[in-house]
Amino acid sequence: MNSQADNTKIFEFTPRDFARVRTLIYKQAGISLSESKQEMVYSRLARRLRARKMNTFEEYLDDLESGRNSGEWEAFTNALTTNLTSFFREAHHFPILAEHVKKVKAPLSIWCSAASTGEEPYTIAMTVCEAFGTLTPPVSIVATDIDTNVLETASNGVYPIDRIEKMAQDRVKRFFQRGKGDSAGLVRVRPELRQLITFRPLNLLASSWPVSGPFDVVFCRNVMIYFDKPTQGRILERFVPLMKPEGLLFAGHSENFMYASDAFKLRGKTVYELDSHHGGAIRSA
Repeated sequence: MNSQADNTKIFEFTPRDFARVRTLIYKQAGISLSESKQEMVYSRLARRLRARKMNTFEEYLDDLESGRNSGEWEAFTNALTTNLTSFFREAHHFPILAEHVKKVKAPLSIWCSAASTGEEPYTIAMTVCEAFGTLTPPVSIVATDIDTNVLETASNGVYPIDRIEKMAQDRVKRFFQRGKGDSAGLVRVRPELRQLITFRPLNLLASSWPVSGPFDVVFCRNVMIYFDKPTQGRILERFVPLMKPEGLLFAGHSENFMYASDAFKLRGKTVYELDSHHGGAIRSA
């Protein structure tokens, strides 16, 4: 299969080209690409070469590094960012979220730091609406992502109907509007849910973040896996002053912050809380 793929490649993609891509995306977004991602990188960036009418990866990467086209950095980062998400993904987190928001003092503030195409922040919004028994709960949600393309999808809140086929029908009726006519086969998140969420672009590696706490809850799921341990630790330390003392941090199922920072202690399955003894070893709650 590899030989066939090589034969059909339009552009030469050398080990040096791949090494440059790995260095650039690490500096720009903190993403650590493994050696096994070479084919993925080629297929995604080849589209950028075609769009820019360039003939070689060397020409493309030279142009990128020159800074002549600042918008290309955004396109480069968007191309190499993986956005795999779904409604109520890792469902065990949401009863914990519901229990937490009912216990803490309103109004509440929640940050979803890897919003992707919006399914996660809308799931958070649905959960808090159910917890408070209203479509207008005392909660504000800020949802950010480095990928500006997916944020546009997220803010529109329109999805193919098959994205909600596994969702309970009472939830579907309560939180979605079905498209008709030209929009048949699509659903849209109800405006009340969209009004709870502010979508903003944010690079977790940027020197400043356009968010301000303190947050009752931070979702940072399935994004830290792209960072090395030192980068994870720096990001976690930056979460600390943005969180309320009793705040919760939700991680992805394959992520373990135990060895990245001593600022948090494990409360449950991939749910963390601030460690009041910050500076010592993380303890399991």
